[in-house]
Formats: sequence, structure tokens, C-alpha cells
Amino acid sequence: MSDHNSSPRAVAEPAIDLTDFYVFPSPSRPGQLVLVMGVFPFARPGAPFSDAASYRFRVRPVTIPANGSGSRFEVGTDEYDVTCTFAAPVTTDGAGNSVQEGTCTLPNGATVSFRVNDEHGAEAPGARVYAGLRMDPLFIDGVGYVQTLATRHVAFQENGTNTADGWNILGIVVELDVATMFERAPGTLFGVAGETVTAGKFPVRLERFGRVFAKNQLLGEYGVDAVNRDLDLRELYNQEDAFQLAPYYLGAYRARLNANLAVLDGIDGKIDWPLQPDGAHPLTELYLGDYQVVDVAKPYAEDSYLEIEQALLQGRAHTTCGGRSLNDDAVDTSLTFVVTGGNGPRSSDGVNQATVRASDRFPYLAAPNPDAAAVGRALVPSKLADQLAFLEAAFAAATAGRK
Repeated sequence: MSDHNSSPRAVAEPAIDLTDFYVFPSPSRPGQLVLVMGVFPFARPGAPFSDAASYRFRVRPVTIPANGSGSRFEVGTDEYDVTCTFAAPVTTDGAGNSVQEGTCTLPNGATVSFRVNDEHGAEAPGARVYAGLRMDPLFIDGVGYVQTLATRHVAFQENGTNTADGWNILGIVVELDVATMFERAPGTLFGVAGETVTAGKFPVRLERFGRVFAKNQLLGEYGVDAVNRDLDLRELYNQEDAFQLAPYYLGAYRARLNANLAVLDGIDGKIDWPLQPDGAHPLTELYLGDYQVVDVAKPYAEDSYLEIEQALLQGRAHTTCGGRSLNDDAVDTSLTFVVTGGNGPRSSDGVNQATVRASDRFPYLAAPNPDAAAVGRALVPSKLADQLAFLEAAFAAATAGRK
């Protein structure tokens, strides 16, 4: 739901379909930065990572503009990336059981090899890596969320139903020692995004993920974008560089965000983000820079999602590590940020945590649900009315499968 099934290409090849993305200082090991990528929505035991794709964590230094405020961070050119690749699964016995090996290349050029689903992961100087089947950390009343967007009125219940209850995904967890891996960086603020690309000498970007809901919701079709009313922008958006959008479709992305963000702002019956004289929404440029911002010098905080971005807009110093932890209620934070601008009570979908909370220790993601229902795969529609029908049907099927 966050980014699950967000493009035709992702539905056709679930192993490259990014579901969610997280970055946070380790709650149990100070001085370590944790990167988490989820792929393969509704994964079942034996689901493999793709041996034809690379899974990349992209990390770049960012700074606050010289005047101390604005809507965009200044992005450096140096990259401190982590790239994970996987061999094809190999059958190990007559019962058809298989194993899959992987390798991660670290920001300093070192590599660490690991086996998928090894609970202990693997270590190299300054890094630990895990990859395998885990429980999806997403928690959201998906039906209530889309009902709210579709009707433009708050449709949440006090006690919502977690649409993602019991889902599994394939997770990649990389824990990096900050002093070892980022010693050359000019500061402590970093922009971080995840992506899947084709393997080989000339990689092609397949999927990417930065902030929550940027693709399935903020770039969805609400019927208010007069410039691109019937255009599904998500596949085009996936191919863009998170840190440097190409000029070709930039106008289309801006028009969609300007229109949709204005609709979301009015859901509570008041306007907290007045449009600029040219019709631009104050948050459009921020969301076009679609990456999470983390301060590696700050301690872990469970609920710090978007705090650094809000500080930028307000022209004040940030007070937390930012990023996004696995237990952070990013759905509520995103709604509050976009709908109320922080002016009033916190918005809530009535689901405040996952059924099984993530751990504060490596590999952080909760163990997989052994009784996960089989859920069919289909493209999440771009149009809101179609999204609502899709989610209601998917939730009914998943609930029936658990009975």
C-alpha cells in the first residue's frame, strides 16, 4: 500500500517491487546507521530476490540552504552507496529446497557475502548485512486512508483495521558504522533513497522509493490535475534519479503534485498551505526531492519522520535524527503534515503500530508470519476510486485466507 504494486513493471516482477524504505540510527548500537529496504509484496516462503537486478541504497550528503530555510535541500555530488546483488537460487536436495547467496558492495568498496534467510546475517569491518523473508513492517488502515482521499473527508475510525496485518516481504537490512563509512563526508546530514536497477554495465532504473506515499498517493489521479488528467505518471517517475530529476516530465510532476496536495490540504475543512501566487503548492518542491533526510550525529528516535523537513520549511534547527524508523507511525505523520501543516491535532488512521513491532536489534525486521495468506498480485490503480475498490477486494481476500 505504501509503494506496493505501484507500477506495471513491478507487478510483473515482484522481486524488484519496492514496498517501503527506512533509514535510522541503530537504537541498540550508537554510531551505526541502519538502512532497510522491503521488496516482493506478499512474499511466500521460498520467494527469491532477483538475480537480474541490483538493489541499491543511495546516500548523498545534503545541507540546509545558506539562508537557513526553503523547500529544498542542497544535495552534494559524492555518493556513499550500498549495492546488493544475488545469485540465482540453487536447489540443495531432492525435496526442491534451495538456497540463495548474495553480495553487498559497501561505500568504501569492500564487499560482504551472505546467505539469504541466515538469521545472523553476515559481517565485514564496519558493516552487517541481512536479507530474507520478514514480516512487512507497514501498518495502515488502507481502506480508510483511500476513502478519506476519495471522498475528501476524514473517514477513519477511532480503532482502525491494519490492512497490512500479517503480510510478509523480502527485506534487506544493512547496518553501517558511521565513522568507518562516512568519514569523508562534509557533514552529518544525508539524503537517502532506495532503488532497484537492472544488473550489468548499463543499469536501468526499475523502481525507486524515498518518502511515504509519494508515488501511489501523491502522484495518483484525483481527477483535479487539469494538465495530466488521465496520465499515470508512476512508471515515468520510477525511472528518474531521486537526486536529480530530468527536465522532460518535471512539469507533469509539478502539475500533479500542485493539484493533489491542494486537495489533501482541504480534507479537514481549512487551508493550512495557501498556494503561491503562481498556483504552486508550498510542499511541491520538497516532495520532488524524493528522499529521506537523516542526521547521523543525532541519537535514535522512533517518531522523527519528516522532522528535519519541517524544520527546513520553518527556518529552524532540527532537533532529531529524522529519517524513518520501522515503528514510526509515518502514515499519521504524513497526513498531519500535508493536511494540517501541524496546525491542530494530529491526524490518525486509528492504527498506531504493527501487530508485531520491529525489534531494536539486528536484523530489526520482525520474523515472518508463518500463516500469511496467499494474496494475488495486481497493479494498484492510479485513480482513487479504483484504488478503493482494489483495496476492499484485496483486504477481503486476505481476511478470508486467514480464516
